[in-house]
Amino acid sequence: MLKFITIIIFTMLLSACSNMANLTLYQQLDGKAGLERLVDSFINQIGNDEQIIHYFEHANISHFREGFINHLCVLTNGPCEYTRDSMVEIHTGMHITEADFNHVVDLLINAMNEQNIDHTVQNKILAKMAPLRSEIIKI
Repeated sequence: MLKFITIIIFTMLLSACSNMANLTLYQQLDGKAGLERLVDSFINQIGNDEQIIHYFEHANISHFREGFINHLCVLTNGPCEYTRDSMVEIHTGMHITEADFNHVVDLLINAMNEQNIDHTVQNKILAKMAPLRSEIIKI
């Protein structure tokens, strides 16, 4: 009997994993509501970080919030279209160092952990964001 129950549980777990694999990252993040929670956590991380906050001294935080939500929506295959400035246009003149860039990635990871986002999903998001690195670090 125990073997039968183990097989049923294993089958259910495989089915659940299979269903998650069919979902877009956007869906796995709980859509727009999940992205909003993630970005709000990220903004909170930035706001409490003395190393990074100076980059946002003159920023319109609500504009940043909406833009980053939209950007993540596109990156995670959500139903959005990114029509804002390019990463180069946004970050030109900010003189972002490699150390600060890496620190911001750490803050994003902290925000994803705070939102209990699965590490596999986190890695997929970071992999989609990684090619933008060269467009952001401009000394």
